Amino acid sequence: MSEEFEIRNKVAESGLINFDLTDLVPKGARKGIDLKDFLFMEMILKEKDFREKVAAINVEEYRDAYVYVYNSADAIVPLWAYFLITAKLTGVTKKIVFGNREDLEVILMHNAIQSHDFDEMRGKRVLVKGCSDKEIPENAYIELVEQLQPIVKSLMFGEACSNVPILKN
Repeated sequence: MSEEFEIRNKVAESGLINFDLTDLVPKGARKGIDLKDFLFMEMILKEKDFREKVAAINVEEYRDAYVYVYNSADAIVPLWAYFLITAKLTGVTKKIVFGNREDLEVILMHNAIQSHDFDEMRGKRVLVKGCSDKEIPENAYIELVEQLQPIVKSLMFGEACSNVPILKN
């Protein structure tokens, strides 16, 4: 093929770094624990019964999982109840949080972004991938901009063929 008809990848030649936030999503099972299942008639926390049910938790079901603890019952649960479940699972799970699945994902992405080394992007043009097959909490994009704004030359969102400029330094 002659040089005048050579196919060139202009995106690759541009020095643009494509960053996919899904690469930071921690891998592992997500499991929820509903405190409703630990309550008498799904309404009342009886300390002795509650402690027995917590003691009966098979921790192996939660080994290396990301766990969220929530209460779907219309019942007031004292804070020490969360302490007991957390104490039972600490050291077995990768992470345990209070809240729903979405809350867990926000916290996991926060931790992933805060611990990621973005130094390779210093002074570079960065394109944050817009489409993904995984759900990313909106807050992760906000935190990502906070991390990248002081170090990148420019930041864009979307795809190489169609992106939205966010900032230029």
